[in-house]
Amino acid sequence: MRKFQKQQLKDIFKEIHIVHQQCRDRLAEKEYQTVRNLLADCQETVIQIGEFIEDLEGTGTEAVSYLERYCEELYQISTQLEEISAHKAYKSLEGILIKAENAVDHISIRKEIVFLPYKASMWDSLESVYLAAREDEMCDAYVVPIPYYDKNADGSFGEMHYEGGDYPDNIEITHYEAYDLEQMHPDVIYIHNPYDNCNIVTSVPERYFSSNLRNCTDCLVYIPYFILNEIEPDNQEAVDHMKHFCFLPGVIWADKVIVQSEKMRQIYINEFIKAAKESGLPEEYTNRKRLEDKILALGSPKLDKARNTRREDLEVPDEWLKVIEKPDGTWKKIIFYNTSISALLNDDEKMLEKMKCVFSIFKEQQDTVALLWRPHPLIASTIKSMKPELWADYEKIVEAYREEGWGIYDDSADLERAVILSDAYYGDMSSVVQVYQETGKPVMIQNVDVL
Repeated sequence: MRKFQKQQLKDIFKEIHIVHQQCRDRLAEKEYQTVRNLLADCQETVIQIGEFIEDLEGTGTEAVSYLERYCEELYQISTQLEEISAHKAYKSLEGILIKAENAVDHISIRKEIVFLPYKASMWDSLESVYLAAREDEMCDAYVVPIPYYDKNADGSFGEMHYEGGDYPDNIEITHYEAYDLEQMHPDVIYIHNPYDNCNIVTSVPERYFSSNLRNCTDCLVYIPYFILNEIEPDNQEAVDHMKHFCFLPGVIWADKVIVQSEKMRQIYINEFIKAAKESGLPEEYTNRKRLEDKILALGSPKLDKARNTRREDLEVPDEWLKVIEKPDGTWKKIIFYNTSISALLNDDEKMLEKMKCVFSIFKEQQDTVALLWRPHPLIASTIKSMKPELWADYEKIVEAYREEGWGIYDDSADLERAVILSDAYYGDMSSVVQVYQETGKPVMIQNVDVL
């Protein structure tokens, strides 16, 4: 039985206790027909409670046994209204109902946890939490990927995407249309999309905004899909570059926010208070003690995924092996080339020229080095929305790289495969760098001004 279901039963029991008092008072006034009607209402309600408990817990529960005894007592009293005293009838019904109520209290509570990822490539920010929940015998955990839309330049919704088929085989997926959040009211909802209507590139449907999800659960938990560079809380210049992450809708509306480190926790708390005061939010949002309870430094599941994935467990596609393997069967060195959204937005055509230069150099070294290019999964959507003039040239670069076939193009949802499979990282500064550094392998950041 779920916590909210048990609470619903408790509320119904309270109503029945009130009806018992009404029966006692009406019986004392010899209003027999009124009492019979009230007792009939009690019987109908209790029968529904018993059926509800049996649907959840099966037959033979102590609670249902007491409810059956209660119904028998209702019948006996209804046939003896002219002879029985109001006090005795009240005491008899109360005694059995309280035993039934106590038996319901002893029914074990199962917790229901729902994970609502939208981008399959960002699933690693939730996966380790889900796997732990799945191992709990008293917990039902569901992964419900939700759709999202590209946003047009004017802010309207464009193409809809649903990536429910792109998750690892060991993750059981529930379709979003098959899970009614309002009806099921899960105990906990986990999200990794904090933007609600603040993202100019993509958007989930409004019903999945954090401002609405908070009404569908007892606890809304936000875990960032990214990892930030570790900085000191008193380095305000560095903090100013990332503080916008600290006051997004998902952070505002969530009951709990999980961040990667204690330093990041202090930054989130400090910057949230500043932003909340500037926005004129009430004191409950600027209370430091409340925020210290809300924002927790429990680490990032993305790092858990990187630490727990082994190279020998990876499934490497045949087309990748054609690029990776030398004629003698040994492997070339694999370089993970990562291109970010921000680099393209900031450097425009200069970044495109940098990419062409990188590909030219690695193409010349393809006998000894395999390049694994993994662009940010939202690059295409972002360019189309924010830099449409770059799209045609960027698309030509992608098409040429894929058609020539000397390198690997990774547009899958599995970031960890690229991280673990490769021997070194080269590319833009991004949250992927923080994950890659956990492996202890070399990291080199590209300079767009060096060709």
